Amino acid sequence: MAFSSGSRRGLALKNKGKRRRSSFGDFVSKNLNLTILLLSAILLIGALLHYGIPNPLSSSKTLNPAKSRPIRKSAGGALTSSVGFNLSEAKVDITTKGLYDRIEFLDIDGGPWKQGWQVRYRGNEWDSEKLRVFVVPHSHNDPGWIRTVEEYYLEKTQHILDVVVHALLKDARRKFIWEEMSYLERWWRDASDSNRKNLIKLVKNGQLEIVGGGWVMNDEMMEGNLWLKDTIGVVPKNAWAIDPFGHSPTMAYLLRRMGFNNMLIQRTHYEVKKELAMHENLEFMWRQSWDSDESTDIFCHMMPFYSYDVPHTCGPEPAICCQFDFGRMPGFGYGACPWGYNPVETTSVNVQERALKLLDQYKKKSTLYKTNTLLVPLGDDFRYTTVEEAEAQYRNYQTLFDYINSHPELKAEAKFGTLEDYFQSLRAEVKMNFAEEVDASVVPGFPTLSGDFFTYADRNNDYWSGYYVSRPFFKAVDRVLEETLRGAEILFAFVLSSCQKSQCMEFPLSFTEKLVAARRNLALFQHHDGVTGTAKNHVVADYGERMHKSLQDLQNFMAKSVQVLIEDRFDKGEYKVDRLTEYEHEQIRSKYDMQPLHREIDITEQKIQAVVFFNPLEEVVNQVVMVVVNKVDVCVMDARRSPLESQVAPEWGYEKDKLSTGRHRLYWQASIPAMGLQTYYIANGLAECEKAKLTNLKVSHGLHSFTCPAPYECSKLEGDNAEIKNQHQTLSFDVKHGLLQVVKQHKNGQHIVLGEEIAVYSSWGSGAYLFKPTGEAESVVKPGGILVISEGPLLQEVYSYPQTIWGQTPVSHSTRIYNGKDTVQEFLIEMEYHVELLDYVYNDKEIIARFKTDINNERIFFSDLNGFQMIRRDTYDKIPLPGNYYPMPSLAFLQDSNGCRFSIHTRQSLGVAGLKNGWLEVMLDRRLTRDDERGLGQGVMDNRPMNVVFHLLVENNVSSLTSLSSSSPRTPSILSHRVNAQLNYPVHAFLGRPQEISVLALPSKGFSPVAGTFPCDLHVVSLKVPRPASFFEPSSSMEPRFVLILQRRGWDIAYCKKGRLQCRTLADIPFDVFSMFKDFSAVNAKTSSLNVLHDGLEEFGFIQRTSRKELTGVEHQGLVALAPMELQAFKLELRTYK
Repeated sequence: MAFSSGSRRGLALKNKGKRRRSSFGDFVSKNLNLTILLLSAILLIGALLHYGIPNPLSSSKTLNPAKSRPIRKSAGGALTSSVGFNLSEAKVDITTKGLYDRIEFLDIDGGPWKQGWQVRYRGNEWDSEKLRVFVVPHSHNDPGWIRTVEEYYLEKTQHILDVVVHALLKDARRKFIWEEMSYLERWWRDASDSNRKNLIKLVKNGQLEIVGGGWVMNDEMMEGNLWLKDTIGVVPKNAWAIDPFGHSPTMAYLLRRMGFNNMLIQRTHYEVKKELAMHENLEFMWRQSWDSDESTDIFCHMMPFYSYDVPHTCGPEPAICCQFDFGRMPGFGYGACPWGYNPVETTSVNVQERALKLLDQYKKKSTLYKTNTLLVPLGDDFRYTTVEEAEAQYRNYQTLFDYINSHPELKAEAKFGTLEDYFQSLRAEVKMNFAEEVDASVVPGFPTLSGDFFTYADRNNDYWSGYYVSRPFFKAVDRVLEETLRGAEILFAFVLSSCQKSQCMEFPLSFTEKLVAARRNLALFQHHDGVTGTAKNHVVADYGERMHKSLQDLQNFMAKSVQVLIEDRFDKGEYKVDRLTEYEHEQIRSKYDMQPLHREIDITEQKIQAVVFFNPLEEVVNQVVMVVVNKVDVCVMDARRSPLESQVAPEWGYEKDKLSTGRHRLYWQASIPAMGLQTYYIANGLAECEKAKLTNLKVSHGLHSFTCPAPYECSKLEGDNAEIKNQHQTLSFDVKHGLLQVVKQHKNGQHIVLGEEIAVYSSWGSGAYLFKPTGEAESVVKPGGILVISEGPLLQEVYSYPQTIWGQTPVSHSTRIYNGKDTVQEFLIEMEYHVELLDYVYNDKEIIARFKTDINNERIFFSDLNGFQMIRRDTYDKIPLPGNYYPMPSLAFLQDSNGCRFSIHTRQSLGVAGLKNGWLEVMLDRRLTRDDERGLGQGVMDNRPMNVVFHLLVENNVSSLTSLSSSSPRTPSILSHRVNAQLNYPVHAFLGRPQEISVLALPSKGFSPVAGTFPCDLHVVSLKVPRPASFFEPSSSMEPRFVLILQRRGWDIAYCKKGRLQCRTLADIPFDVFSMFKDFSAVNAKTSSLNVLHDGLEEFGFIQRTSRKELTGVEHQGLVALAPMELQAFKLELRTYK
């Protein structure tokens, strides 16, 4: 099957006879271009005669509508789109969906190359141009897996880096690559001055290349890249990701926008590798599915074989390749080759036989790629730990290289190299074989590809979809730390901007080390054995302790920042760190592995207590908020002492015999300014303030006893069905099972069956990595549980403590709808599952929440990639059930051809599947006794009690919708984007000290920094100070010290363009970076790469084409013109007007 399109990108380079174009070919090519130009001119004249001459302010080019739309000048002078849009599909040669449709997934034994075939070559492939082999030594150092990051460093990594520096200095022909900055930074702290200088020398002369430069593989690039640039003075060019379990195109996009041109990946489905290898398509230009401008392309090299170790990198026959892993010789502790043939020292006696055997593997591997430039990694986990091991590898390979290179009849040249050496050589070969000039970022002759590489399978139909859900408690902590860090970065930026005198520097400067530590502790957990949940128990605990410490530090800083920003005396130097004690964060965690608890507000008679909310989003958040109180005789007032309607309800627990905790949840509607602070007061004994309304309770307790919590009134729930409703929707429940059944939308009267089900898979082969159920999931809920309905003016809730097949209940859950006014909440359904898989009866069980809708989605659904973009998921019968599970970092939805869409938003990463028509299921937790033989050596038994929160959304389109069979990219609606943002970037609450009511005299000052209204499709990804420690250094004033990263969201115009709440988008209103804040001036703004290390647009992929240039960057007036889906970083200065 040929993937080429006939364009020069589809040309095979390895035309082993004639590799250069002939003069006749050039002649035909030039005349063909002339013919095309003439035809284009004729068509253009015809179009002008038919349609007339276009308005000069509109684009008349027939470019893709998503990137070249009608343009108009707004009142502010910004170039904006006058209409909405849907993203158009990028034109590519290969899609991963197309691969999946075509591959039969037969898992055929290929012989020595188990997942491939018997590779052969003719022998004349290199007659006109020799094979160039770059052997790339490396050592894969996991920042935590079997040991903690510090244990690994002390036992292995510090020695590896010492050995590498020593070995490279001995011979300039030796090369090495290094990836993890977390380890390099740790080593740098301990290294001697001479070792530091030697490492810099080796990096500068090209012997040692830093690849990727992420804090871990392959994530948190900004932190790692900045440290690398500031410490060693280099910026990485090539990315290296050999161990992450599947690959997302979002990573390719981010790398391109950081200035990378090349990347390498390894762990992809073995059948996909085989299919690509059969057509020499293991190297490709990876393009985003929505990118019709071709500006996101990055050159990607996919390794072809099972693993990145030496037996699976030199060629297709591991039994032979293992003989050239000289670290396996006796004395180094890596064990013998499992195939029975071990490496031996290369001598003058055996060098010919050994060199020819190795070269045979190189040539076989070369046939899988288009060029005569070959990459051969040489390493494994934690290799090169001793000088003797390193010398054995370098010495033996150099002997083999010398023999190959001294025999021209072999038509090959081999040497040590880096990724940069390899990609430079490949690009030079490509350029030599194309007559016309080629842009530096383009690699012609290779196919373009769009799509992702999930779900990964390495062998024997073993799918790595288990790790999507392993250790879900810590996946949730990770998300909390991420959003808390983002919020703290924003407050840190505002505090620094407010500080214009040396007197006020003490507070922010005292926090810089903890801020950097929080970034790095979060970054560490992004490691592919961290957030995945695939590390040893004590390693998971180490990650958890680090995140817990940073979370406490960030919340403490945020509480102090609240006091600084809502009072006026900060810039006068009146604040010392030890005096910033007025507020504390409303949530508290007693231990790293405990659920967060809400602090209890205890207000005695004639007392008030301030509650300050921080909104980290760029939009004003109107929301029903909640705090916990220990008595119901309280009321709520806003900052001006005006009483507000409020509701008080019992707080439910998770014990059958004590469902009520004895505490109460107090609700009211708040309005918090964008990226700002707003104060409210809880009072007791204030006559003019109406007390909170008590919630009405209706109870069905089946076979169980139930005590009505005081002072509420409980009535018996009659019948088999029950309802709760607000102004937009009515929810119907099966009372006996406590499960949601139907949603009725009031606007159109439509009934949508949701059919909630709680079920379990039994698994006898699953482990931390693999999902291997023995059959389909079985429902676990029986009739006879407890169901409580809470009804009040602001909140309607159904709490269910179900009866299950085990007699005990591992899952209880609440379903809530809100009655707010002009809120996002009023349109969604909130579901909170409390999960406790703590008992042995749940061993080898994997529990799911499933929704059996009546939406005819044809077994197609969409899930998000990294919270950045959506991708289509087809359910295939030819793939086992675990292979139809996919990652769900934040969102999945399904829809029918009429535009009825059901979405599940999640605040933590989980796994999702749509196994039958109309079904969507999400795995909640898994408890597994067995190791799945992928190196961990244990099961997953350290489950913690945890809460999983979903926001469900049912929508109907308001305009035409592309058919389900369309391959056009799908995007969430504007409303869906807002639901997701408020779920994943929630408001933070801070509690003041109780005070006498008499002190409440003047209105409380708030903090509202954002001027005007942000477009609803423009999101502030980050506002931060990348280098906080050097903020006040004199040299830092020469470069803008703040970074603002914006994203223009892609949204589906088939759904309400105003988000049902009068939203305005970037197409409706201009956005000016320089005037985005009220109390601060943003000056000296300039565009930058996402790692803030490149300032020229062309350096990180933005093409200098009119349609793209008008939509990217900062105009002269500071007006942002950003294309849909794009992320853009801006360096700028923030200064207070005071």
